[in-house]
Amino acid sequence: MRDRIPPPSPPAPSPPVPTRRRVLRGGLALGAAGAAALTVGGCGSTLAQGFTGGAPSPSRLNFWNPFTGGDGERMLAMQDVYRAAHRSTELKSATFLWGNPYYTKLTLATLGDRPPQVAVVHLSKLPTLAEAGLLTELHPDDLARHGLTEDKFDARPWRKSQFNGKPHAVPLDTHPFVLYFRTDIAEKAGLLDKQGQLVDVDGPDAFIDALRAAKEVTGAWGGSIASVKDASMQFRIFWSLYRQVGGGDLVADQGKRVVIDTAAAAEALAYIRRLSQEKVIPANTDGKGAITLLTTGKAGFLMDGVWQALAVQSAKVKFDMRPLPRIFKDAPYACAADSHALVLPKAPSAKAQRLDLSLGFAASMLHSSELWAQGGHVPAWLPTQRSRAYKELEPQSHYATAADGAVYDPAAWYGGAGGTMQTVVGDVVTTVFTGDASPTAGAARLRRELQTLASRPAPV
Repeated sequence: MRDRIPPPSPPAPSPPVPTRRRVLRGGLALGAAGAAALTVGGCGSTLAQGFTGGAPSPSRLNFWNPFTGGDGERMLAMQDVYRAAHRSTELKSATFLWGNPYYTKLTLATLGDRPPQVAVVHLSKLPTLAEAGLLTELHPDDLARHGLTEDKFDARPWRKSQFNGKPHAVPLDTHPFVLYFRTDIAEKAGLLDKQGQLVDVDGPDAFIDALRAAKEVTGAWGGSIASVKDASMQFRIFWSLYRQVGGGDLVADQGKRVVIDTAAAAEALAYIRRLSQEKVIPANTDGKGAITLLTTGKAGFLMDGVWQALAVQSAKVKFDMRPLPRIFKDAPYACAADSHALVLPKAPSAKAQRLDLSLGFAASMLHSSELWAQGGHVPAWLPTQRSRAYKELEPQSHYATAADGAVYDPAAWYGGAGGTMQTVVGDVVTTVFTGDASPTAGAARLRRELQTLASRPAPV
């Protein structure tokens, strides 16, 4: 690690005040070197440079992402497209464990002045990362030089990629919480119209009636959702219904102030409780089990994220997908969602940032959005989203309108994809879903839990 102590010069300046960020920058940079010893073995020189500061080639582009499984395969294919067109660039990619481990490593590397040139983040995490000064602001002129102009992006993820009104990310997609259904079961239950499309299941009673009709066919359950061991999924159904009923944010001021509408929360929780109380959805199923119920024909519907489309497709069953039903009709349509985006973590110099090389890579990824859409994500890149190829992609194109109602997690350092807020809120929702707490008690507990989180200082 290079010596950071400046040479003595008379008169000696007063030492800077030891702010938390300076302490973190020094301490985390040292910690990152230790982390490299644990992780570098699997990724070679990419991580060695990223964590310990080895001098990279000027033509090298380091790219970090948290994608495994089907998403990972598609991301690798998109990188291959880039490599084929940019043979003079040495693209080095590294994949990390999704969630907080990934964001911790990205923070460590950036504070230690050795970040990758490009990284994937969830837009629900962007406000916290940008406020901490970890991201490079993207100027419109620089973006336009690579064809990345506002008119080519879906409006919601584009707006979410801004911080203080300025671009800080290039959005790749929207991935909403949606409804899967077995078309063979729906047909037997009388839930398909003459065109073979799912009938209207919007409204609190209509949806439960549809679940009940499917249950009569399956002999087991009408639908499924991860109700235990997956707090993030329980957060998503609550967040969707809470916003549909007219609830606003849960917290404000970057998570420092709790503003949850407990009446709206109780109403959303009451409907979640009704799903299990009327025995149309089991209250003891984890994520894998919920998918299995659908693919084995023991449930006609599944509420889950679009990223499970490949898992259901691999079961080779007859199914389709559509946006999550509009259960409550008094407020604008809403469904929990997030977006993946490409960011340029703040580098110590323009040379290390490699702005045009990085933005050129981002543009290439967007031009490969059709590959990315095959994994279930709704493209943020409008040339792909509006293309004939995407519109003919089934069932992925059938829920594209869900992106219009996307609601991102409330901005807070403890929020966002895989964050503590999802865990805490989801755990409370589970107690209501299983009948261990009433909707009113659950809403009151949500406020208390959020107040506890809001009282804690941000670590960076």
